[in-house]
Amino acid sequence: MQIFYTTRTSTLLLALLLLMACEKAVDIIPTTLDQVVVVEGSIENNQPPVVVLTRSLAFFEQLSAQDFANSFVRNANVFVSDGTQRVRLTEYRRQVGNANFYFYSIDSTNPAQFMIGRLNTSYKLDIEAEGKKYTASTSIPNISRKVDSLWWQKAPGNGDSSFAVVFSRVTDPKGFGNYIRYFTSVNDSAFLPGSNSVFDDKFVDGTTYDIQVFRGFNRNVEFDPETFGFFKRGERVKVKMSNIDKATYDYWRT
Repeated sequence: MQIFYTTRTSTLLLALLLLMACEKAVDIIPTTLDQVVVVEGSIENNQPPVVVLTRSLAFFEQLSAQDFANSFVRNANVFVSDGTQRVRLTEYRRQVGNANFYFYSIDSTNPAQFMIGRLNTSYKLDIEAEGKKYTASTSIPNISRKVDSLWWQKAPGNGDSSFAVVFSRVTDPKGFGNYIRYFTSVNDSAFLPGSNSVFDDKFVDGTTYDIQVFRGFNRNVEFDPETFGFFKRGERVKVKMSNIDKATYDYWRT
């Protein structure tokens, strides 16, 4: 037994030494690519379309407020159609901190260019910007999966009693293909998606189930892993659940 143990230990040490000898420092140098136009568009039922056009930015570089402002694509021709109507979107400017934020939406003062999202309707987006054309399409499905109720309880495994978790009871109709994305708003702040914000109905089809609603968070801000997803008692929480089509689900899931 002693000889076997010694031989085994020697072999293990030899293997470890071999692994250590094989170590090699690798420097990852990001490739600098040409800028491309990034299109972010959305439309919801009873809401107008909103499109933001920016140029891609280097992931590892330090960005200033001026870099952010310069990334917006200005003076583009943006059109949205629903099969019966085609409207041209107007460019708007909003100040965010010390920088300007630009987006395209309908001209609410012009009845001929008025459009809001409708359930069970498909939409096509056409863009002409900086000498190139871009197209995309989406649809607003019917409201199928619904939140029946919301409640909170003390956060588990946390000694601080001021933290809470939110649960929802959701009903999914019979028949596969109901996709959702959820957001939360705290004290009337902006709606933010959770870390995993999209779900299909592969395992909950035709059932009523309870599920925890994790707090939405800003991806640009660091978070505490010990309290991630929790709410604070006394906060006013709103939960927004969007029924989405499969293409939208696949995009956010990946």
